[in-house]
Amino acid sequence: MLKRSATILAFAMLAACGQPEPTAPAAPAPATAAAPAPAPAALVRKAAPAGAMAYIIEPTDGATVTNPVRVVFGLKGIGVAPAGVDRNDAGHHHLLVDAGLPADLGVPIPNDEQHRHFGGGQTETTLTLTPGRHTLQLLLGDHLHIPFDPPIASTVVTIEVQ
Repeated sequence: MLKRSATILAFAMLAACGQPEPTAPAAPAPATAAAPAPAPAALVRKAAPAGAMAYIIEPTDGATVTNPVRVVFGLKGIGVAPAGVDRNDAGHHHLLVDAGLPADLGVPIPNDEQHRHFGGGQTETTLTLTPGRHTLQLLLGDHLHIPFDPPIASTVVTIEVQ
């Protein structure tokens, strides 16, 4: 049941990012006494390509910036593809703002102010942040917003917004 709920959540996350949902697997036939119902398909984390890495090009760690804050994303050893496009050699960015990596990397990355999705394949953004210290980190997700295994994440960049 947990895996089925995670699949439903993954489809909802795609819709929240404005991405088309992939075709859902057909519902299993009702169970009969003679044959148990098949288990729902598991969400499997895609293997990260060897040497793949994400990094923040701009702003640099320790920078003092003003609004709007321009954040430029970088990747090495893996490409960019929009959410919903199932490729082993590409993913899309998620920007974690003042948040650490999610505790459960086997489910889709949340979509909120601290976990910003770039499901269209964007490679930069501008943010308006409150004055003070903030942390930024990239986390690459697959077509269903699930982090790769191992996760492809940038180092944390700390900035001061004036």
